[in-house]
Amino acid sequence: MHNRRHAQTGQRVTIDKHRWWRDAVIYQVYVRSFLDSTGDGIGDLAGVRAGLPYLKKLGVDGVWLSPFYPSPQHDHGYDVADYCDVDPVFGDLSEFDLLMTDARRLGIKVLLDIVPNHCSEEHPWFREALAAAPGSEARARFHFADGRGPDGSEPPNNWHSMFGGPAWSRVTEQDGTPGQWYLHMFTTEQPDLNWRNPEVGAHFDHALRFWLDRGVDGFRIDVAAGLYKHPDLPDSPDPEADARTRDSVNPLAWNQPEVHDVWRHWRSVCEEYTARDGRERLLVGEVSVPTAREHALYVRHDELHQAFFFDLLSAPWNADAFRKVISHAMQDIAGTGSTVTWVLNNHDQVRTVTRYGELGTEGSGLGAARARAAALLMLALPGAAYIYQGEELGLPEVVDLPDDVLTDPIFRRTGSRARIRDGCRVPLPWSGHASPFGFTSGAESAKPWLPQPAYFAEYATDRALADTHSFWHLYRDGLQLRAGLPQLGEGALRWLDTQPGVLAFVRGDGLVCAVNFGTAPTPAPVSGTPLLSSGPCAPGVLPGSTAAWWISDCTNP
Repeated sequence: MHNRRHAQTGQRVTIDKHRWWRDAVIYQVYVRSFLDSTGDGIGDLAGVRAGLPYLKKLGVDGVWLSPFYPSPQHDHGYDVADYCDVDPVFGDLSEFDLLMTDARRLGIKVLLDIVPNHCSEEHPWFREALAAAPGSEARARFHFADGRGPDGSEPPNNWHSMFGGPAWSRVTEQDGTPGQWYLHMFTTEQPDLNWRNPEVGAHFDHALRFWLDRGVDGFRIDVAAGLYKHPDLPDSPDPEADARTRDSVNPLAWNQPEVHDVWRHWRSVCEEYTARDGRERLLVGEVSVPTAREHALYVRHDELHQAFFFDLLSAPWNADAFRKVISHAMQDIAGTGSTVTWVLNNHDQVRTVTRYGELGTEGSGLGAARARAAALLMLALPGAAYIYQGEELGLPEVVDLPDDVLTDPIFRRTGSRARIRDGCRVPLPWSGHASPFGFTSGAESAKPWLPQPAYFAEYATDRALADTHSFWHLYRDGLQLRAGLPQLGEGALRWLDTQPGVLAFVRGDGLVCAVNFGTAPTPAPVSGTPLLSSGPCAPGVLPGSTAAWWISDCTNP
């Protein structure tokens, strides 16, 4: 334990460097696309359990499981009908308990995805609300309101859903007449819960304890800047901002000050369990706010342990842009006593191989080189890192899925392919030369829930393991080296002087990381052969679109 002063407030912050989460690398498992054990074309908990030895070999510290709760799957599990059970398509509670047993044996932490901002239209509460009268206690658990206009036929305000279209839907009352409207900031099948009603908080207390009692190590919190809406539900000055950006922009619907009280309470629940057995439980939030300073408010010492820092994910492939977002994170977030939670990919974003490749003219090879370099950069940064399944295989985005197989509710609501997320959710290739590539245990004719392109054969796990130059070995080698570095979670960094287009820093433990964002070779900031590089790298030279690590004694300014 030691103290340091917060970068903004000057107050002393107590830091325990030995907490497992400070420098953990967590692997995001999108359960329905990881591994199918039943042959129905949909991944399941037994498939996750079968894949745990693979993840242990890769070297991650834990897994984050996407929602597997009972759900009609309008948004693939983020529309939850029961927070304390397993959807039969994914298994049952017994299978979950087996998964926990195996994970514990392998030393792998398990985080669950919890969705407190909204539930499913099939949740018992919402069914009760639809059957109840306006003004009832059942409707008070949600945001029901009378419509505007003389006949109430206009929505209560002008907000739009993040997934497109109005954020309000009108219900038909029990007598068959048009009635009130309810709020849904995502799809119509996902009514927003009213966190100003104490029953809602108590409901989630029960859910947290249910899973903590089954041994989970913590929770990834969906839409953690949500939950509370402005109490008056006024019109927004830019009602389509959320849909246009597909982000939490509407200041009346997101990032309300009351949400911090929820995270203080959830932190106290987790610490209650930690006090029982000394095993610290983690809360990591999906926090999308305008600035790193606002982000830092969510990871104060008595709130969330961590929150995803999405600015690195959204930064363009540019040395100045990367340096700016990293500097802000290190100053504002690490200054709270937490560590930055770095991420380059997830189930909602275009994969880096494709995202970075689109910025050049050399084709997919350039995107792959940049994605490899970005991975080494992320793994070198002080703090925690989350990697998304398939990232370690170098999977590209599947951009040519036919309209008739798309399942993303964004496409269903807007008809636009511009921001759909199916392309990063295509089931993983494990082995073989044709679909289903070992993803499903069924016959060769078995169809994964999203079709896999033929070129997935070159990315299959068995080939990646056999090729020492593959993405997989780069990630595995980076994780092994990272595990032996003493100051990873706590360490600061100092920027080094470099050529234009090159980003380089040294950490307190002497690790130097340099990335050449350009395409032409440049002198390396450190002499000698690198410990690890994202591509061929001769001593003294850093090729274009390449990152490398060295250990150096240049730790003093």
